[in-house]
Amino acid sequence: MQPLFHIRDLSFTYRHASHPALHGITYTHQAGEFTAIIGATGAGKSTLCRCLNGLIPAFIKGTLSGELTILGERMTGRPVYDVARRVGLVFQDFEAQLFSTNVELEVAFGLENFAVPYEQMRDRVREALGRVGLTGFEGRDPSTLSGGEKQRLAIASILVSRPMILVMDEPTTDLDPIGKRDVFHLARALRQEIQGIILVEHETEHVLTADRLVLMREGRILADERPQELLSDPGLLETNGVRPLQTTVLLRRLGLPTTGLDVDTAFHIIQDAGWRADPAAVARLHQPISNLADHEPVIDVNAVSYQYDAGPAALDAVSLTIRRGEFVAIIGQNGCGKTTLVKQFNGLLRPTKGSIRMLGREASSWSLAELGRRVGYVFQNPDHQIFANTVQEEVAFGPRNFGLPEPEIDARVVEALQVVGLRGREDEDPFSLTKGERQQLAVASVLASDPEILILDEPTTGLDYHGQRSILDLIRRLNQTGRTIIIVTHSMWVVAEYAHRCVMMQRGRIVADGDIRESFKDPARLADLALEAPEAVRLGARLGVPVRSVDELYGCLTR
Repeated sequence: MQPLFHIRDLSFTYRHASHPALHGITYTHQAGEFTAIIGATGAGKSTLCRCLNGLIPAFIKGTLSGELTILGERMTGRPVYDVARRVGLVFQDFEAQLFSTNVELEVAFGLENFAVPYEQMRDRVREALGRVGLTGFEGRDPSTLSGGEKQRLAIASILVSRPMILVMDEPTTDLDPIGKRDVFHLARALRQEIQGIILVEHETEHVLTADRLVLMREGRILADERPQELLSDPGLLETNGVRPLQTTVLLRRLGLPTTGLDVDTAFHIIQDAGWRADPAAVARLHQPISNLADHEPVIDVNAVSYQYDAGPAALDAVSLTIRRGEFVAIIGQNGCGKTTLVKQFNGLLRPTKGSIRMLGREASSWSLAELGRRVGYVFQNPDHQIFANTVQEEVAFGPRNFGLPEPEIDARVVEALQVVGLRGREDEDPFSLTKGERQQLAVASVLASDPEILILDEPTTGLDYHGQRSILDLIRRLNQTGRTIIIVTHSMWVVAEYAHRCVMMQRGRIVADGDIRESFKDPARLADLALEAPEAVRLGARLGVPVRSVDELYGCLTR
C-alpha cells in the first residue's frame, strides 16, 4: 500500500546556525493516520512542520537535504503554493497568519487564492467556522478576539481549504481545557475527509486520542509508538521536556504498573494494590493554603464594565478585591474577559463603567508611568513587549524610562537577570533566545522596575515542561518575597499547584472566587466553565482526598 507521504533522510540547518535543526529524519505516514508529535523546545518539531508544507526552504533559508514525497510524487523543491494545496499548516505563532479585517474574510482568503467559486465559498466558510466554534463571529475584527478565539480562527482558515494533509503546530496552546479536547476530537473526526493529520502538542493527556505518538529530541525521532506505550514511561517523557501524565507519575512512586493512563484505570490499580487514604494526612490538607485575609487590599474593583467598540460587554459589573501578597489565578473559557480584566489593573484599558482603586488610590489618578512602575505586566506573547537590540538594553529600558540614575539601572539589570537565570547573556540579541528564555527576559524587564504587583498572562504558553517549571518556580519565589502575583492561565495543573486562590469568569462576570481545593471540588461547575481539574485532583477525588498535586496525593496514601 502506497503511503500518503514519506520523508527520507531529511536534514536542515538554518542559515548562520552552527548545528542542524533536523538530523536525518525518516518517517512514513499512512492514509487516515493521526500522529501527534511531542518533545522539548528546540527538538525540531516546528522545523519539521515547516518542511512539510514547503516554507522551508522557500521562505526560511538554510541547507536542506533529503526528500519528501506525497503519494509517491516528489514535493521537495516545489513552489509553496503547489505544496500548500496538499499540505495545510496552522502556525505555532498563529497570530502571524491572521491579517484580514473580519473573521469571514480571514477564512475565505485561502479559497480566493485557490479560485474556489463564490457560491461554494460561503458554504465552506460557514462550515469551517462551525467546526471550530466560531459561528456568529463572522463580522468580528480578528484583533478584538481573545487569544484562544484567534487560535480557533487560524485553524478554520486552514481547514476551509480541505488540504490532503493537515499540519497543526501546537494548535491548543491558548485554548481552555475543553477547547483543547475539542481540537483533538475534531482531528479524529477529520480523518474521514482529510487523509493525514500531524499535530504538535505539549499536553500529554490529550494525545491519547492519536494513532501514533512521535517523540523528538535534538532534531531526531527518538521514539515512534502508540500513545499508550510511550505515555506509560513518565521518566522518558520528563527527561525529554514533556510533562508526563500525573496518573503515571503517582503509580511509579507507589511502585505500581504505569499502565493506568486515565484516572479510572489508575484508581482501580491503586485500589486493588491496597492503597487507601490516611485520615490523619487528609485532615492536614484542610489547613488554609495561605492566610492573607487581614492584609491590605492592593486592587479593589467596584462594578467595572468594559466594552470594545460596538461589541458585546467584555466585562459586566465585575467586583473583586485582591490583597497584598496573594497569588491569584484568573481562569475561564476563551473570551470570558480574563485578559480584559487584568489590563484594567495597569492602565492598558480603562473601565467603561465602574471604578478601580490601585494601591489605595483611584486608578484614574495614576499616570500610566506611575502605575506601570508599580504594576508589572508580562504579556501572553513575550515578543509583544521585547524590542531592544540586546538583553541588557531590554531590561534597562524600564528603569531608564523612569529616570533612575545609571548606577542604579545597572544594579537592577544585574539583579533581575540573576533572578531569572539570564546573567552573563547581557550582550545577546533577545530574538536569538529560545521562547522560554524570551519569557524569562520579559519577566526580568518587568522586575527591573521593582513592581509591587506582577501580572502574567498565560506565562507557560509555548514552553516545554522544563521551561514551564522554571518560570513557575521563579514566580513562586517572587510571591514568597511579598509580591502580589496575578496569573491568567488555562493550565489547570498550574492553578492547582501554584496559586492560593482561584477567580473563575464566565461571559464577562466573576462566577466563583475562592480557595483552590473548594474551586476544583465540583466537576459539573468546571465543565460549565469549559474547565477540567488536573488528573491528580480528579484521582484524589475518587480516593476521597481533596489534593492539589501528585505530591499531596502521594503523601496522603497508605497501605
